[in-house]
Amino acid sequence: MIRQAVILCGGLGTRLGELTARTPKPLLPVAGAPFLDVLVEEAARQGFNDILLLAGHLAEEIESYARSSSAARRFGATVNVAVEPCPAGTAGALRYACARLDDEFILLNGDSWFDVNLRALAALAPHRPDAAMILALREMPDISRYGSVTLAQGRVTGFFEKAQKTGGGLVNGGVYICRKAPLFAAMAAFEGRAVSLETEVMPTLARDGRLFGESCEGHFIDIGVPESYVAAQNEIPALLRRPAVFFDRDGVLNVDLVHVGTIERFHWIDGAICAIRELNDRGYLVFVVTNQAGVAKGLYEEKDVLALHAHMQEELAAQGAHIDDFRYCPYHIEATIPAYRRDSPMRKPSPGMLLDLLDNWRVDQSSSFLIGDKESDIAAAEAAGVPGYLYKGGNLNKFLRDIPHFLKAA
Repeated sequence: MIRQAVILCGGLGTRLGELTARTPKPLLPVAGAPFLDVLVEEAARQGFNDILLLAGHLAEEIESYARSSSAARRFGATVNVAVEPCPAGTAGALRYACARLDDEFILLNGDSWFDVNLRALAALAPHRPDAAMILALREMPDISRYGSVTLAQGRVTGFFEKAQKTGGGLVNGGVYICRKAPLFAAMAAFEGRAVSLETEVMPTLARDGRLFGESCEGHFIDIGVPESYVAAQNEIPALLRRPAVFFDRDGVLNVDLVHVGTIERFHWIDGAICAIRELNDRGYLVFVVTNQAGVAKGLYEEKDVLALHAHMQEELAAQGAHIDDFRYCPYHIEATIPAYRRDSPMRKPSPGMLLDLLDNWRVDQSSSFLIGDKESDIAAAEAAGVPGYLYKGGNLNKFLRDIPHFLKAA
């Protein structure tokens, strides 16, 4: 499972004029918060919790951001900074950070956001053993502002700099899955000078058959020019407000063997992983809300619940999927362990778990819903102000596709 996200933050931002004279481009405010918050949060919520910022221009500002990043703390991610001692191009920034890079990592441009399923892109890596890089590509009606590519059977066959081609086509979305060893082998040919990843290294990899691409859907925002930066002030807040699906766990995502508290007893419901992946691909937030009275009854501990949820994330990641957040309630009014013996507002049919998620995430509640297998799940959803759908078995992904709210949003 790829866990490291590396973000290029060293550009000068000259096209933005005075805006970047004292502020690095990734730290420019968008709707009151640094643009970099968007990239950090999007990476961290999808499980890339080791974040490395590659700084150059005004590096001290990037270092200050890393020390105080609330976006990282929210998801339990670590944020570190590698500073290039002198400008060396985008590939040079990677070269200076070599010792701190994982064998595989996701690389993001610090001045653009491509709203795609990052986990799905990472899951391609085992199926592209020859790839030094896998690029997320976006179909655009005007490619003149961007680096553009031609693609054949998953391999990038042509790589064109900005303004080399006009009209519609595939553009580089600024999101890359990288394999350190073959990437650095290609970079070795440019040793001793500043070098551009986009205009020098990537075309070399394309000629060698080591550059792959994946056409992705999703909103693309580049704040590198004034008009796009102005547009981002309204576009980004709207895009970050997402519909959510709340899943009960036992009996919906996994087979209910009664008090499932260990990895050995966890078995996915048919279609569950596909359902989560489809929701991720469509831009939904995915939450789990689960009563875990087995803790209150002494059958397993809270650490076992957390370990099981981590196991779920590992298995989902291999299939290009993830769960954004979990809530569980270990309390029960008839608990055998006194510390857990109480009537908790978090325990369904009370809506506490859902309300807590609604308070802590930007949720478009009008397009959100819950899937549960008990009337108590539906009651919790209704009390929280979201529709609930009763799942009675069968393929979960097929059930999801038949839900009116999902069809409307799709």
